Amino acid sequence: MLAPVFTLAVLAACAPATVAEAPVRDCQALVRAYDIPGATAKVTSATVRSSGPERCEVTGRIAPAVTFRLALPVRTYGGRYLQYGCGGFCGEVSSPAVVGCGEDTGDAAVAATDDGHAGPAMDGSWALRDQAARDDFAFRAPHVLSLVAKQIITAYYGTPPKKSYFRGCSNGGREGMLLAQRYPRDFDGVLASSPAISILQLGGIYQTWLVRSNTGASGGPIIDATAAGVLHEAVLGACDGLDGLIDGQLEDPRLCEFDPATIRCEPGSARRNCLTAAQTEAAQRLYAGPTDGQGRRLFPGRQPFGGELGWPDWFGQGDSGTSAVLAENHLRYLDFPIGTPHSSLAGFGFTVGDYERLVPESVKINALGLDLTEFHRAGGRLVIEHGWADQGVPPSMVIDYYARLAQRNGGLENTRSFARLFLVPTLYHCGGGELLTRHDAFPELVHWVETGRAPDRTIAEGHGRQGNARTRPVFAYPERARYDGSGSIDDESNFTAAPPLVNDSGIVRWLGEDLYDRRGPVAPG
Repeated sequence: MLAPVFTLAVLAACAPATVAEAPVRDCQALVRAYDIPGATAKVTSATVRSSGPERCEVTGRIAPAVTFRLALPVRTYGGRYLQYGCGGFCGEVSSPAVVGCGEDTGDAAVAATDDGHAGPAMDGSWALRDQAARDDFAFRAPHVLSLVAKQIITAYYGTPPKKSYFRGCSNGGREGMLLAQRYPRDFDGVLASSPAISILQLGGIYQTWLVRSNTGASGGPIIDATAAGVLHEAVLGACDGLDGLIDGQLEDPRLCEFDPATIRCEPGSARRNCLTAAQTEAAQRLYAGPTDGQGRRLFPGRQPFGGELGWPDWFGQGDSGTSAVLAENHLRYLDFPIGTPHSSLAGFGFTVGDYERLVPESVKINALGLDLTEFHRAGGRLVIEHGWADQGVPPSMVIDYYARLAQRNGGLENTRSFARLFLVPTLYHCGGGELLTRHDAFPELVHWVETGRAPDRTIAEGHGRQGNARTRPVFAYPERARYDGSGSIDDESNFTAAPPLVNDSGIVRWLGEDLYDRRGPVAPG
């Protein structure tokens, strides 16, 4: 799953930094070994950089093969540590952006890792025969980086970080969820964006279903960009006003019960705003989600209504699209135990047998654990943000998890005391979209951790259908935004919180329900 490149962030809600006039130790002195449970880390370089916020840039390696970078503010450190997750299959160490309370300051030490292997983010071939690399990617690398980074921070400033945060999208969001579940004392706050929590089923089953549902006999897409636009306008025409406001977006796509058959072209029709029989069938399969021949659900997700314009980029390009590359790499290299037969995009069967072959590795890598007792007890705070139009990681999968989390942890209100979910209309996977295109709940997470005041609302930004600027409030699930009847519909101040319009628990009945109770492995420490 892909993740965005993070640029300089501004924590508008954070408290003033406690300025360090000078580092306790010289940057170059950090070049040495650091021991953590089960491994040794070695800093290979440490250099002061003055472009942007002045910082000590550290690179290193945690045995056996976890490469990392850590940036330490020289004069503006305020006691925070922020670790970034990585997207896709990882393999590359991003340059972590120094973040702070102002555009020209960085008050947080920041770090990132390649998750224990090198290669392009969309290449999973490293996993075919390397169990150690698999374990690093599945559950170890982000944890051991947190241990090493905190040791280096302590060595540099003379004290450990006051507060530690993790943020990531897609696979990085999965990492954040897994850290809260299996390493509950690593981070005080976790921001999981579009989290790929059931990543093996997501890559092996769901992405395969998307591609095969939308690929014709010639290898080209059944629903191309033109057909996706026709379908999208029909969905809006049928469902836009169901939330009480015609504004070009669906506040909750679950209200929509549109049937693509209603716009199927009549035989011999010259109309352009209709779908062929093949396009109609493909759309119905995409909205339904993966099932076997008996209708048993193989995955807790499906394409949401309202996200059709995002389909061509993900699964509208045959074997070269994002979904196809993800599915092929998952099934060929990662999803089955080493030494057992693997599969492929063309060869995977949507059967109970093929589903069950995914289970052994799923327990290791999926982030479906519902017991967050220790995370809650340690004062941890979790914010999940997800786009209602996410074409890569379906929102229904995350709603299903959150509903089960509430059921397991004493009900919705008790769960909202430490974990909150924000669902953003029209937002695609990790950002972008038709109307609302940007949402960042990280400042609200910091505010929650450091003041104890939970976020009831965040703000999403983008544009209206005429191109003008649009801001909308996004309220903590299950509440929704409701227009108050006066002022611009593109101004967030004219919306209030309202109860949900859907009377649905959110829980999806599927073959993998036992996975939520199966505890995955953890690394030492």
